[in-house]
Amino acid sequence: MDTVAGSKYRFGPHEIDERQVFRTSPLSFAIVNIRHTRPGHILYEIGARVEQYHRASSLTFTIQDGPHSGQTVPHVHVHIVPRRKEDFENNDNNKGMMNAKNETLDLDIERKDRTMEEMAQEAKEYRALFS
Repeated sequence: MDTVAGSKYRFGPHEIDERQVFRTSPLSFAIVNIRHTRPGHILYEIGARVEQYHRASSLTFTIQDGPHSGQTVPHVHVHIVPRRKEDFENNDNNKGMMNAKNETLDLDIERKDRTMEEMAQEAKEYRALFS
């Protein structure tokens, strides 16, 4: 795990603020996602507790390696997204997510960066969950 000045971490070319990090190991770290697709969308391998915490029935694991995989950060990484039956009308079609009003979202347009405060609060909850 690379650290940079100010106790930040590196995620490919991006500096990650330590407030986004909720778990570390000698070879990895877990962070909350700046543009999550669903609450609980994190980056790490700790699925069972995340599934319970978000009352999800399933998890979607996405491994991205290379630009044709949809990867926007140029290194291999895993996304973990808690899932529920009502996420998609047809679970084979996951091109968009549903919002609270059951409207399909175009994630490239409608998914917005979260504030550091929002991400820090979520990471704090996960630190407690995994301590």
